[in-house]
Amino acid sequence: MRLGRGSRTPDRPLSHARSRDNVLTLIRSRGDETTPEEDDEATLRALLISLQNQITIMSIQLNARLDQLQQRGIVADVQLETSVALSEIRSQLRELTKSVESCQTEVHEVKRDMANIKDELHVVQQVKEEIEELREYVDRLEEVTHKRKLHLLSQGLTFFLTYTILSAMLGMFQFGYNTGVINAPQKEIETFVKNVYKERYLSELSEEGAKQLYSIAVAVFAIGGMLGGFSGGSLADRFGRKGGLLLNSFIGIAGGVLMGTTKFFRSYEILFIGRFVIGINCGLNTSLVPMYISEIAPLNLRGGLGTVNQLAVTLGLLISQILGIEQILGTDDGWPVLLGLTVLAPFLQLILLPVCPESPRYLLMNKMWEEEARKALRKLRGTTQIEVDIEEMRVEQIAQQGENSMSMSELLCSATLRQPLIIGVVMQLSQQFSGINAVFYYSTGLFESSGLATETAKFMTIGIGAIMVTMTIISIPLMDRMGRRTLHLYGLGGMFIFSIFITISLLIKEMIDWMSYLAVISILGFVVFFAVGPGSIPWMITAELFSQGPRPAAMSIAVLVNWIANFVVGLGFPTLNNKLEEYTFLPFSVMLAGFWLFTYKKVPETKNKTFEEIAALFRIDDVRPATPHENTPLVAQYQASIDSKSSQKKK
Repeated sequence: MRLGRGSRTPDRPLSHARSRDNVLTLIRSRGDETTPEEDDEATLRALLISLQNQITIMSIQLNARLDQLQQRGIVADVQLETSVALSEIRSQLRELTKSVESCQTEVHEVKRDMANIKDELHVVQQVKEEIEELREYVDRLEEVTHKRKLHLLSQGLTFFLTYTILSAMLGMFQFGYNTGVINAPQKEIETFVKNVYKERYLSELSEEGAKQLYSIAVAVFAIGGMLGGFSGGSLADRFGRKGGLLLNSFIGIAGGVLMGTTKFFRSYEILFIGRFVIGINCGLNTSLVPMYISEIAPLNLRGGLGTVNQLAVTLGLLISQILGIEQILGTDDGWPVLLGLTVLAPFLQLILLPVCPESPRYLLMNKMWEEEARKALRKLRGTTQIEVDIEEMRVEQIAQQGENSMSMSELLCSATLRQPLIIGVVMQLSQQFSGINAVFYYSTGLFESSGLATETAKFMTIGIGAIMVTMTIISIPLMDRMGRRTLHLYGLGGMFIFSIFITISLLIKEMIDWMSYLAVISILGFVVFFAVGPGSIPWMITAELFSQGPRPAAMSIAVLVNWIANFVVGLGFPTLNNKLEEYTFLPFSVMLAGFWLFTYKKVPETKNKTFEEIAALFRIDDVRPATPHENTPLVAQYQASIDSKSSQKKK
């Protein structure tokens, strides 16, 4: 018997979706009372309990329905429907079972993901704590570094530092003296050359021939300077800065003796050899002295004491010009004495230098002789409080790891050091190709071409030397106030303007009488601005741009370039003057403009910066991949402290 249309069918069990919704409602009702892990377990338990309850309810409902049908006598007709209902129930149960298994899998995955997230959060928290610790450590180190730098900037001159600087200055005095000593007795030397030539070959030497031989005496000095400058770095590394200067003193004495005995031996070849030897001496001095002074000078005095190099050069130049006038030694009999007096400076160095200390940086960073470095610093600073200086050297030493003593080939191949090397070389070229040596070597002739009498021209040449000395003295305190870059820009700019005035005055001096005075004023102005900037700064800044390891090789290359340019100007200016005549200074004007632009765009300010701070301006990854702690002294020290803490924890 079938059920009627209006008869009730057995109640269907709840669907899986409804069951799940009920379970989720149950979980939500618990709110935030549980943790994420407890929520997952509670969800699974609630879902299983719900399924069991549903199955029980469905079974009770089914039995109740069967009892009703039996009572009515229609069990047979309901068997088919019961079978269908049971099949549906079984199917739903299977689906629910699969759903439960899927939920279990998802819960396990969620628990695993949450465990991973928890671990990652722990790592992030550790990193955050380390970053905070690093930031605090860096702040403390920066504060300490600032205090140390203030201490370095407060140091002053001491007796022994002054004594050492003056002893080293004699080397640059030698350079200045021998640059100018050949100028005043030009005619007397040419007369001597012609007389010797006539004695040998029984024929007259032309004026042009005598001038050419005189030019050789000028040029071989620069060739010797190239050789000396090229060798300066290796000599400084092998024997030290002070040791190199002592050895060089013997070379200076030998050169002076040769030049002083030229007339006695009636040989202008001895003059050439003597000029070559003294050139080697001066080349070594131009490499060793700036290096030595920059390494022993306190940070706040490094600019001013670096300018002392140029002061010594200008003093040597002035004294050679004064002694070279006709009333003193500028005579046929006096000029050999004038040249021979060059032995005095190296002889004095041999007496004074032995009691001077070696460069503390060389002792500590090159030789690793800390106790010797401390002794040298105590002498130079006049105090036992030298720990700040020692620490500053150590910071530089940490930063320059991998930059120990370099050969010139290694320096040229270093990408990190290429830019400071280019700057150092261009700064040296700005000194020589500014045209100043044309004024030094041929100043008397230039004044004569401006319309002055010969005697007046000679005294004006002395005036150039006096102005150079005066302006160099004035620039000493300015160097650490205004900075190297600023003064160099002023110097190049002023020289450019006055080189134009020199050209204009030479062009129209025949048309306007007073133009000869403009030429003289322009030449003097040209020299004034040279003393302000290009005279002293290239020597100083080249030594400042490099850390302890590559400094000697860099100085050798820069000084070599300086002497090559010196040679080119000394040998080429007479030809240039003959070809261009009144336009002689125009090429120098063009180069001065180029050097000004280069300095403005590329040269950094080094005032009040430690050697490490200057080197850091150019440091890039080079040769090998840099690690996070490499080339950074503060971080390197922090890493060392972390490693120390880790080892203590393990113990």
